[in-house]
Amino acid sequence: METDLNDYTVIKEGEAEILMHKKNQVFFNKAQVNNRDMSIAVLREFISKRKQEHEAKSSKRTRPASKVIDKDASAVSKEETPCENGMNNGDHEVASEDGPSSASKDPAKTAQGFARREPKPPKVLEALSASGLRALRYAREIEGIGQVVALDNDLASVEACQRNIKFNGSVAISKVESHHTDARVHMLTHPKEFDVVDLDPYGSPSIFLDSAIQSVTDGGLLMCTATDMAVLCGGNGEVCYSKYGSYPLRAKYCHEMALRILLASIESHANRYKRYIVPVLSVQMDFYVRVFVRVYTSANAMKNTPLKLSYVYQCIGCDSFHLQPVGRSIPKNNSVRYLPAIGPVVQQDCSHCGKKYNMGGPIWSAPMHDPEWVTSILNNVKSMKDRYPAYERISAVLTTVSEELLDVPLFLSLHNLCATLKCISPSAAMFRSAVINANYRISGTHVNPLGMKTDAPMEVIWDIMRCWVKNHPIKAQSPEHPGSVILSKEPSHQVDFSRHIGSLSKAQAKKVARFLPNPEKHWGPKLRAGRQITSKHVSLIGHEAVNGHLNQHHEERKEEDEEAEQEDNVQDKVDPKRQKTTEDISSTS
Repeated sequence: METDLNDYTVIKEGEAEILMHKKNQVFFNKAQVNNRDMSIAVLREFISKRKQEHEAKSSKRTRPASKVIDKDASAVSKEETPCENGMNNGDHEVASEDGPSSASKDPAKTAQGFARREPKPPKVLEALSASGLRALRYAREIEGIGQVVALDNDLASVEACQRNIKFNGSVAISKVESHHTDARVHMLTHPKEFDVVDLDPYGSPSIFLDSAIQSVTDGGLLMCTATDMAVLCGGNGEVCYSKYGSYPLRAKYCHEMALRILLASIESHANRYKRYIVPVLSVQMDFYVRVFVRVYTSANAMKNTPLKLSYVYQCIGCDSFHLQPVGRSIPKNNSVRYLPAIGPVVQQDCSHCGKKYNMGGPIWSAPMHDPEWVTSILNNVKSMKDRYPAYERISAVLTTVSEELLDVPLFLSLHNLCATLKCISPSAAMFRSAVINANYRISGTHVNPLGMKTDAPMEVIWDIMRCWVKNHPIKAQSPEHPGSVILSKEPSHQVDFSRHIGSLSKAQAKKVARFLPNPEKHWGPKLRAGRQITSKHVSLIGHEAVNGHLNQHHEERKEEDEEAEQEDNVQDKVDPKRQKTTEDISSTS
């Protein structure tokens, strides 16, 4: 079947090009270039780390054998005597009738006589491929990548993907294969087959997690996107609990909580098969969250999962929050004993403002990133910035992630603290200095430019704000107001607002851009494929796009009506009886 290029638009991203039909037949979102670039950067690092791990494992296997051979060689050398030609008996023994020994012929072979094998190129599964752009970019841009399997349950998407594979030439044809199948069934029927599994659904990934966990090899990489942010951020808590097994809270840290809910859900699915996850990078960008985790199998290590999960107590009156771990462990002889955590960590009423607590979770409270991975990915991205269309955005996100406190879940908002007290806000540098001068740590967060992660307890945070308000008085509020209750207490800590050298991060000191504006209007989620565009979609794609589509649709309808009318006229000329019958009907009416 020939393709009429007049019906398609060629879209180029990175080194891949795809044909997109002018009608909304197959889903494509330009804003996801950030997602795809970040995935390519992480995949490059995964391939590098996988190779290093393979070499380290190979060297461990060969080390004991080489020691034994060295001992035997030293024992033999003591007994040997030199020959007339200057060679000893050992040299004659090494040479055989067939010529030089295998060791001298093939230096790549180990002391055990086996060649050191290179790791196989990683096999990648893109579970929901749509146009196939992501799979094509993986195949064409990532060195050392293996087979890329692209799946979709929509026939039009599979046809588009196959068309785009041919359009991208021999490299894409040799590496990318497209199948029309249910991704869940395919992953369940191919357990531990794929080194990398990429889930990027339209909406929630919850229905794919169970099968995805089973299809990843040990040490493999699972990349997962969730775009149902309204659910994950507390808009529909009961829906979030039914999909992810955690209850969200509506607070300033809701986007980071969304990341941690997704990680906890993946860990829960992994535990059912004696597996566990190790996050290497977790980011919130644009209108979605994206996590990159490695999956391992170990019934023993899986027991640590309750230590990585926590419930969250959020005060409804002020910004105070506290974490309640799910479990704890204590050493016992040469082993570890796992017990339920001791709680509650808070009283029934907030000790700061006297209001009640909402409880959410459980969430992932262990680190969301691997600092070594983040640093390496950032350096590689900077060295190859010409190969990333969204270089500015992903480098800004990675820079901010690299400066986060890894062991501090969730964050505070300085503006929210001030809103509770009804006071003017100190500068971020001044507030950071006060925390650092109190011998606590503080950092920013990639999720919110106003967010601050700190290991300082809430008592210290409120003391800092009390001292600030003393120097910057406010109007009297109602005595029952949470701010009034907080300010009625005297500070119990000495606060020093003098400027500290660590109040600015390295990126801030160098004036590196960390939070960039959207590159164009309506940079966000798009309509599902196949949906008709109407006036209610203005907020998603803009007035111009809606009006252009409606005008085009009106012209197409007009052309169809004209063609139908012409066919009727032709039919009337061919069949005069039909014309007479039509006239009779019109005259009788």
